[in-house]
Amino acid sequence: MDLGNWVKSNVDYGRRLVDSGIEGARSGQDDFLDGEPLAPFLGESVKGSLVPAAIGACVGALVAYPIFRKKSSAATVTLAYGLLGCAIGLTTGMAWKSRHLSASVAEGAMKNIGKVRDERWLTKNPINYA
Repeated sequence: MDLGNWVKSNVDYGRRLVDSGIEGARSGQDDFLDGEPLAPFLGESVKGSLVPAAIGACVGALVAYPIFRKKSSAATVTLAYGLLGCAIGLTTGMAWKSRHLSASVAEGAMKNIGKVRDERWLTKNPINYA
C-alpha cells in the first residue's frame, strides 16, 4: 500500500469514528432524556448548582481578602477571586448535576465507536471458519 492510499484509508476511518461517536452521543442523550427537551434539564442543573456557586464565591473572596487587604486594589482583587470561585462552583455543580446525562452520552458514543473499530479489525483480520 502506498502512502496516498494509507493516508486516505486512515482519514476515512477517522471520519467514520467521529461520525459514529457523534451519532452515539446523540442516541445516548435521547435515551437519557426519553423524548424530553434538553433545556429544562439544564435549567434544573443550573438551579441545583447555585449553592455550590455561592459557596465558591465566598471561599474565593475569603481566600483573597487576607492576601491583598493592605493594597489599594483589595476590593477589586477580592471581587475577582469571588467571581472565579463562583465560576468554579457553578461549573462543578453543573458537572455533578448532569453526570448521569454525561455518562449516557459517553456510553452511547463509545458503543458506536467500538462497533466501527470492530468492523475495521474484522476487515483487516478476516476469520476463516472453514
